Amino acid sequence: MKKKTYAVLGLGRFGMPLATKLAQSGADVIGVDMDEERVRAFREYSEYAFVAKKLTKEVLEDIGIQDCDVAVICIGSRVETSILVTLNILNLGVPNVISKASSAEQGEVLRRLGADVVYPERDMALRTAKKILRENLVDYLSIGKDIEIIEIEISNKMINKTILELDLRKKYKLNVIAIRHDEESDIEVRPDCILHEGDTIAVIGREENVTRFVDDYS
Repeated sequence: MKKKTYAVLGLGRFGMPLATKLAQSGADVIGVDMDEERVRAFREYSEYAFVAKKLTKEVLEDIGIQDCDVAVICIGSRVETSILVTLNILNLGVPNVISKASSAEQGEVLRRLGADVVYPERDMALRTAKKILRENLVDYLSIGKDIEIIEIEISNKMINKTILELDLRKKYKLNVIAIRHDEESDIEVRPDCILHEGDTIAVIGREENVTRFVDDYS
């Protein structure tokens, strides 16, 4: 299988960790930023690190963005630049373009252009709020408009019960996707699996059903 090539445009608080993680996984990653120090820092992880003061279509072609499988535009705070760069990259024929947005209005424009849109600041704020409100929440991920994956610590109400006894699918329309016990995760969850103190359970479902489940078992 051909190894995918990624481009990350904007090596700031969102782009740098993203580009670094992709590079550390063994992928070919092109990193682009107007700041020379950021580009120099990224060269520790990839030889494909470029300083670009302007991201015109010609500059993007010279860098080789058109040869990438995925391009992520991480310059959401500069709205006009974000939209223009997204349009240029789409016109270069990159098959998967992901753009960071700072507002719903910006995201709508980017989506209409044909990009997938992410809202990292909003998602982090939501995750933090949910952790504050739900003391037993370990991790949280929003998928789409109202689908959530959450991982919570087992409460006293769940200890020594089996997955079958909890019957989360019937009661809450939730699917159990993983159980973690003693730092080991099991994604092949059997109905007779018994939950123990200190375990965590990960489920997926609609937000309203997830909330009911967490409230009932907190």
